[in-house]
Amino acid sequence: MQAAAERFASADPNARLAAAVLRMLFGEAYARDFNVALWEGTFIPAARQARFTLRINAPGALRSAFSPPVDLNAGRTFAAGLLDVDGDIEAAVDELYDLVNRPSKLTLLKLALLLRRMPRAKLPELREARLHGKRHSLARDRAAIGFHYDQPIEFYSSFLDRDLVYSCAYFDDGVTGLDEAQRAKIDHTLRKLRLAPGERLLDIGCGWGALVIRAAKEFGAHVVGVTLSERQAREANRRIAQAGVQDRARVELLDYRELPRDTFFDKIVSIGMFEHVGRDKLPEYFDTAYRLLKPGSLFLNHGISIRDANARSGKSTGFMGRFIFPDGELETVSDSLQFAERAGFEVRDVENLREHYARTLRHWVKNLENNRAQAVAAAGQQSFRAWRLYLAGSAQGFRTGRIGVYQSLLAKAAAGGAVSVPATRRDLYSAGTFHEG
Repeated sequence: MQAAAERFASADPNARLAAAVLRMLFGEAYARDFNVALWEGTFIPAARQARFTLRINAPGALRSAFSPPVDLNAGRTFAAGLLDVDGDIEAAVDELYDLVNRPSKLTLLKLALLLRRMPRAKLPELREARLHGKRHSLARDRAAIGFHYDQPIEFYSSFLDRDLVYSCAYFDDGVTGLDEAQRAKIDHTLRKLRLAPGERLLDIGCGWGALVIRAAKEFGAHVVGVTLSERQAREANRRIAQAGVQDRARVELLDYRELPRDTFFDKIVSIGMFEHVGRDKLPEYFDTAYRLLKPGSLFLNHGISIRDANARSGKSTGFMGRFIFPDGELETVSDSLQFAERAGFEVRDVENLREHYARTLRHWVKNLENNRAQAVAAAGQQSFRAWRLYLAGSAQGFRTGRIGVYQSLLAKAAAGGAVSVPATRRDLYSAGTFHEG
């Protein structure tokens, strides 16, 4: 059935080689749930209902994608536009992720020989991170953060919510839209901290200031946010002024390690920054938070985790390390909590929001696709393609449980073990977690 469906549009021998490579790669899954479209007009329809169309846009695309190191070159080829996906890109990631375990060693040898018969593809110059200096030094961290976050704000606004919250949303009961879900996440987080009017709050890795503004405006706190992204700091302070809370909130272009030693806060929060710290720096990260926090109070750490420390290294490598998150590192939640405890923290609560993040990412993918023209105008075709692949791949990772995201509520006990938390969680849910402000 599949062979009969292959009616080539031209006599180009590379088209037949490409189809042979795909048949070898996918095995029985080849053109089962997806279409294949080749550069010279050949279209191979799916045997079943097609979830997506895999487009091979150049004769050398497959050789480029599956040349070592594959974890980098496949993404590089996609970012360059030599490969593309129409339709459900998360479903395409499902199929492509399965390729890692599908071919036998003999098949890989045959595949390599077949790929060598195909022409080489010349890739355009791509925006890739090539960092220098000691990993997770202050200077290198600034460069890594700048690479990821200092794209034009119009690019981020093409897929994020109205408040530019770039982390897992919280789909509380009755909440379906992304704007409301991100507000719900912020409220859920601040309620966990039992943030009270007049308290001093530090937001480590504050992004474009959504939580800083919410904590000052709706919870009456005095808030300091820190970020290493110049564009984030500038936009956050603009939004703070626009919200009229500049007397209670500010964002500084500063590394959390550079905060003065005589500075103390009633509460500390960090959302989505933990992935940038690095395992070797986790003792310093938790020690610094512990030092900055007043006794008897709380630190909420929100970060992505890997499921199994033995499955693979948590360091961002390949496509993710070069195109998206240079120097990013993921840890298991168990290791993260051990580092926190060694710094002196008591673990009071841990919540996994994995399903919420999969849902958040699907909103982002849909928004990015719907606002493609805006994204491309702001940051170019390469960024659009790379981020579409990254967001869809992340959604697949959270859905399947390869990665998770945890909110850990940590306490710095006062003398005698006193901690300012209620005896139960009832206060978190009795009035709901989201209120429009």
